[in-house]
Amino acid sequence: MKISVGKKDFLLMANPLGIIMKGIGVVILIPIIVALIYGENTYIEFLSFGLLSIALGYILTKLPFDDRRLRLKHGMIIAAVAWLWAAFIGSLCLMYSTNIDFLNAYFESMSAWSGSGLSIYPDVEILPKSVLFLRSIEQWVGGLGVVIMVIGILIRPGTAAARLYKSEAREEKIKPSIANTVKTIWWIYLLYTLIGIVLYLLAGMPLFDAINNTFTNLSTGGMSIKNNNIGAYNSDLITIITIILMILGGTSFLVHYKALKGRTLDVFRDIQFQAMIIIVIAFSILLIVFGKFTNLNAVFYVVSALSCTGSNTLPVSTMVSWIDYSKVILILAMIIGMAAGSTTGALKLIRVVTLFKGIYWELRKVLSPERSVITRKIGGKPVGDAEIKEAGSYTFIYLVFVFTSWLVLMQYGYEGIDSLFEVASAQGNVGLSMGITSPTMPNMAEIFLIFNMWIGRIEIIPALILFKVLGDQILRFK
Repeated sequence: MKISVGKKDFLLMANPLGIIMKGIGVVILIPIIVALIYGENTYIEFLSFGLLSIALGYILTKLPFDDRRLRLKHGMIIAAVAWLWAAFIGSLCLMYSTNIDFLNAYFESMSAWSGSGLSIYPDVEILPKSVLFLRSIEQWVGGLGVVIMVIGILIRPGTAAARLYKSEAREEKIKPSIANTVKTIWWIYLLYTLIGIVLYLLAGMPLFDAINNTFTNLSTGGMSIKNNNIGAYNSDLITIITIILMILGGTSFLVHYKALKGRTLDVFRDIQFQAMIIIVIAFSILLIVFGKFTNLNAVFYVVSALSCTGSNTLPVSTMVSWIDYSKVILILAMIIGMAAGSTTGALKLIRVVTLFKGIYWELRKVLSPERSVITRKIGGKPVGDAEIKEAGSYTFIYLVFVFTSWLVLMQYGYEGIDSLFEVASAQGNVGLSMGITSPTMPNMAEIFLIFNMWIGRIEIIPALILFKVLGDQILRFK
């Protein structure tokens, strides 16, 4: 397969990438407000590196650009590089404001931006408030997608917006144009954010905590400002509110739009919403019966894993002591994920449903009389061979990368099920941990988990295209 990318292509990609870099810089500047409120000197790092991203982005936007020539391959390369850049700028802030090395800082930053939620900080409660807020707002923005954020705010409607939108593995359209679709998604997201903050406040949570926990749970990021995460509040009401926010974050924005328009029945007709309810009920029952979970904890952890949020109510030491059966149930949930078109990670429910339906249709075809016509529909929409092939091929390549990193972690002596749990959590952008993630973990294991978080967020294909292009460029200069 030849993906031709030359000098003109790189110039073509420079302008939209520059716009995204400016957007990333603006996000990095926002925690300055928190730093000033709490009298912290971390504003220097945020100001320096935020302006650096804006300045470099500004230079790139001055290069000539013809959006009519932008293709999907360009959009995918831009998306892949944008996430790497976002993690890089964030890592510089963390490295200089909390005195950690670059690799740990990059891990933490990639985890935040990608909504993975794994953390190398053994004690987050000693971190500056502005750093905690930086991690939270990176998750909140990253939940929608770095590129999606920029389309809604900075990029004018047209071909470029459409290509970039699709580059972040998004297909659903709420409005006729991509730009208006993204703006509608943003309004829904902001509405739920405000509702989440109010609900937490009514439950007795302090304002700073309410803002951060809403950012991280609605975005299905899961990084907490407390060492014991949601469990630190010791409140069933707060736990229930968190479950609601995680479900909202894991539900398609198209479904939210229908619900807000009063089309409630359409919500329950959505195949991904139906599948989510079935899995949550089934997996929760299994955890209650065989894992000896309490009713609330069972539902909480299944929703946390399936929505790819990674919030928890129990300390890691307790989670490590779970029986393997419980861990495997949550591993399955972390690999499946929730709805496409939401903030969730992993495979997505629609792919899993398509895959199983495809197997069922194939069995029916074999068992039916010759020349029988098998109707193939999901949610009332016809499904072709291309959709089934995409679901199967993506699932295969997804599991290949999970398997590869699993072997790497086991090579360093980590227990088998715990290693698979950690890798599934990283690549699914979840954040639940068996204690493997730490500031002292082997460098190569840490690099592999960073890679898993990155490809999980951009859905693998943009990363492969970027590697193919870079490989071709290297061979060209040999």
